[in-house]
Amino acid sequence: MVLFGIKNANLQIVRSLYPKLRIVARNNVIRVLGDEEQMCAFEESLERMRLHVLKFNSLREENILNIVRGSYQEEELADGVVVYTLSGKPVKPRTENQKQLIEKFAKHDMLFAVGPAGTGKTYLSIALAVKALKEKAIKRIILSRPAVEAGEKLGFLPGDMKDKIDPYLQPLYDALEDMIPAGKLQEMMEKHVIQIAPLAFMRAVSYTHLTLPTICSV
Repeated sequence: MVLFGIKNANLQIVRSLYPKLRIVARNNVIRVLGDEEQMCAFEESLERMRLHVLKFNSLREENILNIVRGSYQEEELADGVVVYTLSGKPVKPRTENQKQLIEKFAKHDMLFAVGPAGTGKTYLSIALAVKALKEKAIKRIILSRPAVEAGEKLGFLPGDMKDKIDPYLQPLYDALEDMIPAGKLQEMMEKHVIQIAPLAFMRAVSYTHLTLPTICSV
């Protein structure tokens, strides 16, 4: 959606900039026919657009024009911004403690974020994980949370283990949906790039191959 634009608006701009090509998009597949030289240029431009979308979750007309015309300058994340949401809103620390969380994230293997509800523990932790995944610093995100029951046992909830634990992970899903397109998020879940692991089942399991520090939101 972000790459193609609403009602394929971005794709229409790209088509007008490559008149010698026939560009057909179906789902997440683009087929291109036409002049071989323009096809090579189109492929390079499309890859730059894809990387821009991965970084900023947005793609404006001026970005497309600059990329195709060769005048695109690699943009950097604004100071303090971890990632951008799907709406283009920057996710960045707003308090001194949140700044410390981000600074210590790069220096330690495990962090404990302790505080009352609404202080950004979960949201900022998810933002850091999504950033690391986009930058290929990690291969997987593992969502783990204690299932604090309120009168009803997990075993009595319908469905498989994922269905049973989903209600307890809803805040994590909400944060992920802010930063990853719905279709891409579903695909990542199906391929276990984003994996659900209830805390009770994490005992004696080693994930040392992951380079991302573990953040425990308490």
